[in-house]
Amino acid sequence: MQRVIHIMVVEDDVLDQMEIRRTLERRGILHRLTIASTGEEALDKLKACDHAPDELPDIILLDLDLPKMNGLDVHALLQEHRLWRKIKAFVLTGASRREEIEAAIQPGIAGIITKPLRLENRLSSDSFNLMIDLMNI
Repeated sequence: MQRVIHIMVVEDDVLDQMEIRRTLERRGILHRLTIASTGEEALDKLKACDHAPDELPDIILLDLDLPKMNGLDVHALLQEHRLWRKIKAFVLTGASRREEIEAAIQPGIAGIITKPLRLENRLSSDSFNLMIDLMNI
């Protein structure tokens, strides 16, 4: 039996948020989605779980291009926290240049998913499939 996976999406674009939700539903992935529109909002939601670690997300999808605090800034703070560093982090990017995508590959980043979600893109498809596999562990 597939378990319900808790995914936090840190994305400021409402259309991208909706596309992620639709993609998860089309794939039949049982999920609980938490949305944060800014890095600061994501950190506030994570801090609220400090006394209830079971409420932390299993996976976090981080948009690279957020106002003020970008996805890599949020990821750096995740890595400093003993509970948060266990969350599987994936980067969401609209970048198409190889250099920009390679800059997002950092220790602790499980994969990169390009936006809009085009799962025919090999990099996005591989990362999305890895995310699904991690959910079933």
